Amino acid sequence: MLKQTQQQKLLQKLSPQQIQLMKLLQVPTAVLEERIKEELEENPALEYGEDAHEDEFKDPQDEYSSSEDGESDEFEPDGSENEYDNIDISEYVSEGDDDIADYKLRDDNYPDQDENKTIPVRVETSFHEHLLEQLGMLELDERQNAIAEQIIGSIDDDGYLRREVSAIVDDLSFSQNVSTDEEEIKDLIRKIQDFDPPGICATDLKECLLLQLKRKPQDDEGVIGAYQILENYFDEFTKKHYEKIQKGLNMNDETLKEAISQIIRLTPKPGGNYATLNKAESYVVPDFFILNNNGKLELTLNSKNAPDLRISEGYRDMLKEYDRGDKKDKRQKEAVLFIKQKIDAAKWFIDAIKQRQHTLLSTMESIMGYQREFFLTGDETTMRPMILKDIADITQLDISTVSRVANSKYVQTEFGTFKLKFFFSESLSTDSGEEVSTREVKKILSDLIEGENKRKPLSDENLTKMLQDKGYNIARRTVAKYREQLNIPVARLRKEL
Repeated sequence: MLKQTQQQKLLQKLSPQQIQLMKLLQVPTAVLEERIKEELEENPALEYGEDAHEDEFKDPQDEYSSSEDGESDEFEPDGSENEYDNIDISEYVSEGDDDIADYKLRDDNYPDQDENKTIPVRVETSFHEHLLEQLGMLELDERQNAIAEQIIGSIDDDGYLRREVSAIVDDLSFSQNVSTDEEEIKDLIRKIQDFDPPGICATDLKECLLLQLKRKPQDDEGVIGAYQILENYFDEFTKKHYEKIQKGLNMNDETLKEAISQIIRLTPKPGGNYATLNKAESYVVPDFFILNNNGKLELTLNSKNAPDLRISEGYRDMLKEYDRGDKKDKRQKEAVLFIKQKIDAAKWFIDAIKQRQHTLLSTMESIMGYQREFFLTGDETTMRPMILKDIADITQLDISTVSRVANSKYVQTEFGTFKLKFFFSESLSTDSGEEVSTREVKKILSDLIEGENKRKPLSDENLTKMLQDKGYNIARRTVAKYREQLNIPVARLRKEL
């Protein structure tokens, strides 16, 4: 049975401007410039320049407010005559008309004294390009060269060939119509394994290390011992069962120590030394700078976060021409509606950039005040327990907004560059009932392990007892969890000869 009902609902909808702001908050400084370039290309009413005309387009209403039904207030014409007759552009052209434009006050004979800031571009050779360059040194025909290029293309960024030989045969057959067999593939793999860096094109870690050892002097006793260990006792070596290795190879302590010294100098990821071109994540561009000026902390925002944007003067002039005309031409009115929409979009973007700056600064100022002792001393043990809610309460921002800032922004201090997430940690109680940061406990745990006797590393139980003696109420499983978070292996794997 069909029936009609009436009901009230409380719905929370985000306006397009609020969504734009949230997306901009997540953008790191390194890629903000690209985001601004995209907006400049899409919106001709937006341009770089002085802030001379920004206020002239300021809407008296809140730019981030939405209409009562939650939809955007942006004007969308339906094509009727009334829509075009009711165009109001007074707020776009009436304010500030008596002001003299900046460009009229400039003297072309005296250029601006501002420093021309150029961004250095990193030029580098990728790992695969380095291998392809060496491929040209082999005497191969066109067919073999195509096969070798396929093999090199199948090598992972860390230098390993994890694709099965049979799969490479199929790849060549289907994608390049090249007929080959596994034996020919393996022969070319052996030739590529002679390329630099040593150890590339191996199928696993064991083969990678053995390939590197083959490049070393074969009359060296340490190299010989290392080769025997990896060839015959690789699993025992990874688990540091040295007694079993000594017994099986009849090695004394000195020979074993020299062999292990040779192995630990090898590279487990031979392709890892080659950076990948044009990856923004390979750069860390600080969003904030904190300077200790005689005990007074000074916070500055990276200038790339404060671009000089304004509304296009040309678009403003077009609206003035329309305002002075007879306003009868329908096509002219359509053009004005388009201009208004572009100017509105430009205003929203400029305001979103400004609100982004304000949000970043207020969040970082709160973190700086909360962790003042750390920024003055650089000592991790002075860090206070701090969660997202603490900063959200201070800044009056939503927790999700603080989280967006903390997860993608960096601050440069005299003690190093840190992600904002670094300063957040849970609390732990001491014997005296005082709450301390888990970051402090991890720092002490790291110092204890660093100062241990490597011949007899401290077990998790011993570490727990030592921390409890220092007054920290902590369980053994918590110590194990913190050790794993610090990427520190268990005691047996920390043992050295």
